[in-house]
Amino acid sequence: MKNGIEHLALFGAAPAFAAGRVVGRPNPVDRERFLSRMNQALDREWLSNMGPLMYEFEARVAELAGVRHCVSVCNATVGLQLLIGDSATGGRPGDEVIVPALTFAATAHAVSWRGLTPVFCEVDPVTGLIDPDHVERLITPRTRAIIGVHLWGQVCDATRLGKIAESNGIRLYFDAAPAVGCSSGDTPVGGLGDAEVFSFHATKIVHSFEGGAVVTDDDALAARLQAARNFGFGADGAVHLVGTNGKLSEASAAMGLTSLETLDELVARNRATYQEYRRALAGIPGVRVLEFDGANRNNHHYLMVTVTAQESGLHRDVLLDVLRAENVGARPYFAQPLHLMQPYLGPDTRPLPHAESLCGRLLALPTGPQVDADDVAVISEIVRTAVRHAPAVVARHADATGVARE
Repeated sequence: MKNGIEHLALFGAAPAFAAGRVVGRPNPVDRERFLSRMNQALDREWLSNMGPLMYEFEARVAELAGVRHCVSVCNATVGLQLLIGDSATGGRPGDEVIVPALTFAATAHAVSWRGLTPVFCEVDPVTGLIDPDHVERLITPRTRAIIGVHLWGQVCDATRLGKIAESNGIRLYFDAAPAVGCSSGDTPVGGLGDAEVFSFHATKIVHSFEGGAVVTDDDALAARLQAARNFGFGADGAVHLVGTNGKLSEASAAMGLTSLETLDELVARNRATYQEYRRALAGIPGVRVLEFDGANRNNHHYLMVTVTAQESGLHRDVLLDVLRAENVGARPYFAQPLHLMQPYLGPDTRPLPHAESLCGRLLALPTGPQVDADDVAVISEIVRTAVRHAPAVVARHADATGVARE
């Protein structure tokens, strides 16, 4: 057990893990089921262009999300781009879409790729979710949409955001990339706002190698999105709008269907791991597990902690390097807020203190089927030991890296 400073790899000891424990390792699937589906696709000689597996996958996702329509796409970023470019958004170059500053870069990039301007919004200092009060202050005559992000499966205040959107005559979308299987009370994620976008990237709890989907109860919107993902072709075979090639392949649909079959099992496993981390990390100064609202379902795919240097004695990045030396592939989520990224940084950039503070303190710890209770105990003891000996760890880290982080 790593319960003394001399036992830390940063000080020359052997790493705690010979094989890495990482954030974002693809969840395992039943290979026989997947290969059976792939063999069916190969036998049919129908590998793309809206095949039967794609439609089956869409039906399963729509049922899970509690909506009438699922429009699958090759990835979630394309899904966001299709929504932002939809005629109902009414956007023209120079028009604006409000997005939270604390999210993955793709949320803002999708807006920029469609020629609109992302306007960055402050977040709640505890949850990191988009702040409806700040959203309301950012509304201008140029605002065309709001995009909320269900960070780590936490659900935005959809009711409040919906009222803001309705009173201003703008669209409300949700980037639900990490929130498959989550809910707002009894309402599944998928039926909030005008539309929501799931990610089925290989690192997500349900994956299709690479993929995504837009889910909605808006019949007309779904029809436009179905055309837009297929070069603009409508059901009559004529091109009705400017589209792109955003279709989901049969191989991805086969993996998505197979992955969906293990969702309940994975959520249960992740929930148990979350509780293990809560117990094992309890009482460590300056290290806090992000708590989730018990009234909502969470898939617990991400185990997030905050590291507050004033209390723990060491910066998040120092702890990150301590863990990586032990072959614990923890990750900062997110290392940089969107408004400070190079493409968006400019003379008019306004400080967003909550987003900036959280970005410097958030850390994701390994979860998933490859992490068991013993692993959680070891990882947590590494954290506890590093904090207990914070001055020596900070000094050693500075000697090793040439960077002094307080």
